[in-house]
Amino acid sequence: MPIYEYQCGQCQHQFEKREGFDAPVEQACPVCGGLARRLFYAPGIVFKGPGFYITDNRKDHEWESAEREAKEEKPPSEGASEVSAKK
Repeated sequence: MPIYEYQCGQCQHQFEKREGFDAPVEQACPVCGGLARRLFYAPGIVFKGPGFYITDNRKDHEWESAEREAKEEKPPSEGASEVSAKK
């Protein structure tokens, strides 16, 4: 059974109550007996399954091909050209 949080409209007292899903949205305040309404909060978000990551939506791994091209197009190191020029 879920735990719901309520706030009284008269005395602003907040309290929790464990009850079923079919419980009414309004309850009696345990402090003053006034009308307390159920509080709602944004749920925590949990991403499960495919489609939530950048790698899930791309057919061609653009970032991998760009890295490969950058490695292939590297100019020869300067040290090698100096050695060949001195000979």
